[in-house]
Amino acid sequence: MLKLRLSKSICLLTLLTVAGAGAQTNSNSANSPAAAELKISANQKSSVLSQTDIKTLPHHTVTVHNPHTNADETYSGVSLMDLLAKEGAPHGHDLHGKALSDYVVATGSDGYKAVLALAEVDPEFHPGEVLVADQMDGKPLDAKVGPLRLVVTEDKRPARSVHNLVSIEVKQTE
Repeated sequence: MLKLRLSKSICLLTLLTVAGAGAQTNSNSANSPAAAELKISANQKSSVLSQTDIKTLPHHTVTVHNPHTNADETYSGVSLMDLLAKEGAPHGHDLHGKALSDYVVATGSDGYKAVLALAEVDPEFHPGEVLVADQMDGKPLDAKVGPLRLVVTEDKRPARSVHNLVSIEVKQTE
């Protein structure tokens, strides 16, 4: 389990790996990702979503072109703004003024980090979609990129689509 360190942030989403960091083998598939839970913390309150909970939330499907493989990939997942809004992050008409300087830091299990402005995550503010994906091409994400992946549709390169997503934190500029 990962330890959390709360900072001066609006919210913190942390993916806790329950079964360990590697792939978990079961009778259905040798490529099944490890079981995981998504812990969402905001304003000193927190909630935990299991992978089953995530599967039951409204999903969106997006297709992005991966220039590394020169192929289109279709992802299905939960809107990051929907998850952040449930934890009190400003969105829609409430995303104005000082909140426009808030930013999101997404971190993978290998320590890789990507940053997005909070406004880039809000579909009422920006045309792109940002998903916490749990499927690619209709199948669960494999252990190489999953069990969850941040997918950013408007980027020309997938550099901010974080594999093995372990945390998402919304921070305020100082």
